[in-house]
Amino acid sequence: MLTTTRAAQNATEERKKGLMANVATASLVRLGKEKDLKLADSDQDIRGFKVLDKEGAEIAQVEDLLFDESEKKVRFLMVGSGGHGPAKIGKKKKSLIPVDAIAAIDQKTVTVDQSGADIIGAPDYDPEIVEVPKEYWDRVYGWYGYYPYWGPYYRYPHWGYWSPYTRP
Repeated sequence: MLTTTRAAQNATEERKKGLMANVATASLVRLGKEKDLKLADSDQDIRGFKVLDKEGAEIAQVEDLLFDESEKKVRFLMVGSGGHGPAKIGKKKKSLIPVDAIAAIDQKTVTVDQSGADIIGAPDYDPEIVEVPKEYWDRVYGWYGYYPYWGPYYRYPHWGYWSPYTRP
């Protein structure tokens, strides 16, 4: 019995190592950057939608979607936020919101289960970086308090909004 338990633990550890290695080379691509990548249903394209925090305040706008090519699922919303007050004075920044944070989507808004301060304070994202280090993805998931998609306890959101996507 102990041998079986150790074997199971070793298999779990090997699986975790494999998943962690995959995330370092995972192929997350931006919908807007890939000309031959599109959503299977164009009605599901939420780029340009306003992002509302859990109190209903507008905090950002969806600028792009990041897909996991290996599993054919959207993993993050790339949002632009920033500026303070009615004149939006200040630096605009880009950050990522895991799809796990989405609480609701309606005709032109995406509501997330995070506060405005959480979104504004999230780690910056530079869309021009080709290979994003794994530590960055760890920081993003840690910031929002979700399990990373490569982890053993991760479950894709039940609404499964963007699956599948297609390449013509």
